[in-house]
Parts: sequence; C-alpha cells; structure tokens
Amino acid sequence: MATQKNASPEKSQKNDTDRAAAFKAFLEAHQQERHAVILQEYPDPDAIASAFVHQIIALKYEITVDILYSGTISHQQNRALVNLLKIELIPFSKDHDFSQYDGAIFVDNQGGTARELVKVLQKHKIPMLMVVDHHEPQDILRPEVSDIRRIGATATMYTQYIRAGLLEMQSGNEDHVKLATALMHGILTDTSGFLLAGPEDFEAAGFLCQYQDVEILEHVMSQERSKKTMEVISKSLTHRMLAESFSISGIGYLKTGDRDAIPQAADFLVTEENVHTAIVYGIVTGQEQEDFLVGSLRTTKITLDPDDFIKDVFGKDSQGQYFGGGKHTAGGFQMSLGFLSGGHGTDYQKVKWQAYDTKIKERIFTKIGYDQGSETDSES
Repeated sequence: MATQKNASPEKSQKNDTDRAAAFKAFLEAHQQERHAVILQEYPDPDAIASAFVHQIIALKYEITVDILYSGTISHQQNRALVNLLKIELIPFSKDHDFSQYDGAIFVDNQGGTARELVKVLQKHKIPMLMVVDHHEPQDILRPEVSDIRRIGATATMYTQYIRAGLLEMQSGNEDHVKLATALMHGILTDTSGFLLAGPEDFEAAGFLCQYQDVEILEHVMSQERSKKTMEVISKSLTHRMLAESFSISGIGYLKTGDRDAIPQAADFLVTEENVHTAIVYGIVTGQEQEDFLVGSLRTTKITLDPDDFIKDVFGKDSQGQYFGGGKHTAGGFQMSLGFLSGGHGTDYQKVKWQAYDTKIKERIFTKIGYDQGSETDSES
C-alpha cells in the first residue's frame, strides 16, 4: 500500500485487490490487539465515517478500536451524523489511558492536523502502525503500512476495501446500514456533492446506495446553519479584502465550539463573482486550551494547488512540520500562539489580532504578487 495516482480501470481493480490484501495481512498480523484510530482535530464526515468502518472491519480480527480526536465536533452536520448513527468518538483528555494501546492508526490525516495526539502517542512510545488518507503526502509519520493516494475521499478508499472482500455487506445488518450511510455522507461532503468526484467515487457511491438509509442521510445533510455560523459568515463578508481574484478575510476571535464556521465562511466567500480563491482565518480560543490561529482555503482555480500554496505561504514550525496543507480545491492551516495565548484585556487582544492579521495578509500578498499600496480593493 503506497501513494498512487489514478490508474486505468483494469489496473485500478487490481490495485484495489492488492491494497485490500495488504490491509487484510496487516489486520491478521495484529489480531487481538487494541488500537487507537486518530482523527484530525475537528473531524469531518469523511474522517468519522472512515474510522467507523475501520472499527467494524477490525472487529473481525478481534482488534479493539477506540476512535480519538482533539478539538470539538462543532459542525451541525457532523454532530447529527455522530448522534443519529450512534458513532462512539472519544475526545482527547490528558487523563486518558494511552498505555492500553498496541498501536495507532491515522485515518483521513497524516498527523499534521492531530499534533497534540501525536505528541502524546510518541510520549507513550505507541507505534504508528497505519495511515489511510487521500490528502497530499505530508511526510510526518513513518507508519508500518500506508495507503495515501489522490482520490475524492478516504471513505471511497474504505468502500473499496469492503468491495474487495474485507467485509461482506448485508442489507439487514444495522451496522452495515449505518456504515454505508456514513460512508456516503463522507463521499458527498468531500467531493462537494460529486462535483469533484472521480470514477472511483461514483463507483463507491453506486455500491453504497444499495445499503444506505436515505432518510437518515437526508436528515444529516439538511441540518441548518447555527446562528453563530451565520454571524461568522457575515463577519467574513464584512471584513474581506479583494486582491487578484482572492477574497481574504480575517474574522478575529471565535470560541473553540465555533471553529467549523471558518471553512463554511470560506465556502461562502469563494462563490462571489470574480473570486476564484477565498481564505478565511481567525484566532480560536478556549478556556483551558492554547489559542490557535486557524484558517481555511477554498478555490475554483484549476492551476492553484491548495497544498503547495499553503505550504509556501506559511512554511514550517520549529520541528520542521508544515503549518498546513490541502487537497484538490481546499486546504487549511493552524498555528499555535504559544505564550501569547490568553488575554490581558480588550486592548491586548486587539493588538495581538492586528499583528497576526497584518502578518497573514503580508504573506498571502507576497505569494500572489499583490502590491497593497498600488490600489485599494478593501470592501467593508
């Protein structure tokens, strides 16, 4: 199992069989163990669904799987997915007993968006066993086995494992109906309703539709935006700056529970006329957690690679790891504010935000070759 681009239908089918065989061999080699499946902070439907399926497949090999994440599940659709399908996720806690795990599996991420958990795993010397992901290679972990490739969704990859024989689906099995529904939601969201889907994603969806619960899927997909999300979208529109067909918006401070409003705001801004790329960012604060500067990128420009763009703009941290990355038409970045976390009153927060806002815009302007002094494109 290794990084691979799309192949011909015949070769693709053989590759799917080979990957499933490698996955099966991996599971057989780790029977009766206990694994931690690690999701990115603020996990999305693709990650949640893929981890849920991994958990069910692993049970066949007497492997106990806990699904762990840090951050919060704040997006309204994600909360509905977890609640309606009763998917058990364990939020990160420093009191959690990590010594019980024989290894860690990374699903829909490669450690770069789960750094807090990676540090704890490394502290407890827990082996990094496996990575299954569809983002660009990040070269952060050295797992025993990896399957990283360009494809619409990680949920598509797990559907291929199922179709290749790792799980025999039964329409009357409640768990199988739940996993098919979750996988379909993961594919839908990560391919923008199939607009960005490839042949593999359509094939996976065609298979899953035989088992999914349409009513639950429709209920999950129809969740309304929260009032706070609408306020963040409105704020992003008010504070956006237009430059070279980029819409750039710093929205200031928001609480941890509202973090998922940032990508939703970027989704909204990129729909504006004459805009091909939207970047929205803000400082996410928590009462007991460290503050982070978090941002999302959305683009409709075919020649703009979100992964390259974000890595070029924001670079690496002191450990040599990139602050962000991306896939297809989307990307994200996150950086700790370190000792600048917290606040000392309104004036301090205002100064801190101005410093970060200025620096972010400066880096983006340099990347796109925009001279802010030559014209005034700001709209407010």
